[in-house]
Amino acid sequence: MFDRIWMNGKTVIITGASGGMGKGIAEKLIKEHGCRVIGIARSEEKMKKVVEELGSYSENFSYQLFDVSKEENWVKFVDYLKQNDIKPDVLINNAGILPKFDRFQNYSIEYIENAMNINFYSAVYSIHALLPLLLESPTPAIINIDSSAALMTLAGTSVYSASKAALKSLSEALREELRGKCYVGIVCPGFTKTDIFRNQEAADDKGQKYLNMVSTSCERMVKMIMNDIRSKKPLGVHGFDAAFMNYFGRLMPVQGGRLFSAVMKMSKLPMFDPIFKD
Repeated sequence: MFDRIWMNGKTVIITGASGGMGKGIAEKLIKEHGCRVIGIARSEEKMKKVVEELGSYSENFSYQLFDVSKEENWVKFVDYLKQNDIKPDVLINNAGILPKFDRFQNYSIEYIENAMNINFYSAVYSIHALLPLLLESPTPAIINIDSSAALMTLAGTSVYSASKAALKSLSEALREELRGKCYVGIVCPGFTKTDIFRNQEAADDKGQKYLNMVSTSCERMVKMIMNDIRSKKPLGVHGFDAAFMNYFGRLMPVQGGRLFSAVMKMSKLPMFDPIFKD
């Protein structure tokens, strides 16, 4: 049985820490485990708000502002850690974007590359740059916040699902390569009530009610993710929709995809219009 307080007092790096699940995880680590958290994001305004909301706990939080999808930024960040004698124990890759639901041919190559860079290559760059430092820790850990889209691909999510499936495959390989040396965890949340839907078309009242029905609150999702981390769970699948996608993705991948497409179409959510309207 794993020591459920193994992360107490650790130095943790979290991407996408300015809001949503990243912010929630950072707060839990600081307040409940006395961790020193270094948040990575691009908006200083949002980061300052995180510091403000942490109040007296803010002394355990610092941040760096850079684009996680650029390899050179991670190289510079590692130099910063070394120069300041900061020894990280845990890396949590949480940054990600949800492209608009659309047919593949409607995405530009630039749009596709941007999604892949943020959702997949940011983790590639961070792990590649930080792994030597992490392995110096007595309790090294890498947790990749993935998505239910890695479990089953839905119509209109070709690019997003591809990026998240790539992250899942990378994580699974690392889990075996680093077995006994570093804990590697994968978390696949379903729809969560965060601002990740900011790129989508606004839903009407009926559509929003449907979306809320299948979505998990950010607070509850963070709580489940933290339980995964505490117990060093290799794979966490969370959310009503994620559970179904995991089931159908494994047992009925073709028919399951058709079933979910039918449900998406019947929901009449404006965000799904580009997929089903000619």
